[in-house]
Amino acid sequence: MSKCLVRTESLKKYFPVKEEFGKTKYIHAVENVSLHIDEGETLGLVGESGCGKTTLGRTILRLYGPTGGKIFYRDRDITEIDMLPFRRKMQIIFQDPAGSLNPRMTVSEIIGEPVDIHGLAKTNAQRKDKIARLLSLVGLNSEHANRYPHEFSGGQQQRIGIARALAVEPEFIVCDEPVSALDVSIQSQIVNMLDDMQKELKLTYLFISHDISVVRHISNRIGVMYLGHLVELSESFELYNNPFHPYTKSLLSAVPIPDPKVTRARQRLILKGESPNPMVLNPGCRFASLCPQAAQRCFKEVPELKEIKPGHYAACHFTDTNYCS
Repeated sequence: MSKCLVRTESLKKYFPVKEEFGKTKYIHAVENVSLHIDEGETLGLVGESGCGKTTLGRTILRLYGPTGGKIFYRDRDITEIDMLPFRRKMQIIFQDPAGSLNPRMTVSEIIGEPVDIHGLAKTNAQRKDKIARLLSLVGLNSEHANRYPHEFSGGQQQRIGIARALAVEPEFIVCDEPVSALDVSIQSQIVNMLDDMQKELKLTYLFISHDISVVRHISNRIGVMYLGHLVELSESFELYNNPFHPYTKSLLSAVPIPDPKVTRARQRLILKGESPNPMVLNPGCRFASLCPQAAQRCFKEVPELKEIKPGHYAACHFTDTNYCS
């Protein structure tokens, strides 16, 4: 059996927003999210922009302090402890490759900085050799070490960011939309490279993306988020072929298929209504105002994320019937 590497229990993250007259409201970016990621697997996380995917990933890494709940790494509670010993084990690849690299540092300095902080090279020769090996691993060569980030394309900049994340030999990497800012042809190269490195280095990924097609290619399991809530979680193949939650169905119905006959034959699930305000906690399901088949119960009770069939979880009141089919 696979061993659990990362686990969250009822994780919450709220951001304060000050309004007129000194009042403070909170954006509920992550609300009661419980999940686990096993060693060597890739858990994909999808949802529309603003649903809390990135916030969840950064909160797991403790880049954001959690508002509530627990975070465990190898069954050790890391919710409130000093994270420095865990920084080597848990890394992140950022969405914007240009914005995540210091423009005043050379590639050698960018990749070498975490090596220096954690004392992973005893001599300059070891440091130089390690940087060269990391550049080679991500498809660059040693001649790139003395250049600056602006001298590279977007795909090359992302490779530098990946090399920096790998510099401390981590076990777990949060891939925060690592290909969303890249051309489609470059996206496939980066995704395939991440897949190959996972097998070679025995890495574990939390792969965040708004593109459900990309997530399907690389993930073992997929979680779907909506307004801070985890609404569905299942193995990749099962989620694509047998989605339970109406929001998941709407996402899948919007995925373009390069076959005109299939496209004409399938039925699009168009959402009508108004999205709820993330600062206002109304009772009931957060998706109820958009759900085409919502009942009165949906506006009164928050659905629990429950196991509908082995390994397939959904947060909907009517998953045990054909009501949401």
